Amino acid sequence: MTFADTFKALSHPVRREILNLLKNSRMSAGEIAGQFEMTAATISHHLSILKKAELIMETREKNYIYYDLNASVLEEIMVWFADLRGSNDEKNKC
Repeated sequence: MTFADTFKALSHPVRREILNLLKNSRMSAGEIAGQFEMTAATISHHLSILKKAELIMETREKNYIYYDLNASVLEEIMVWFADLRGSNDEKNKC
């Protein structure tokens, strides 16, 4: 995972909406696709980008694939932002 992959994944509104859907509970690919007016292939493409960025995880159960939010990547980004802000706060004190 790189920050570039993460920011690319977060840059698209459909992918951000998928993350919002997953914040409450895991969902199958079909359940996610049912929330959008686009083809299953398009949703699969968005899920693939989110997986590459490690923002979501998939679990296979019988004939279904379920997706869960991977909050640890989001936490890493927040720590990075906080560190940047802390550095800026230190500069402002001088």
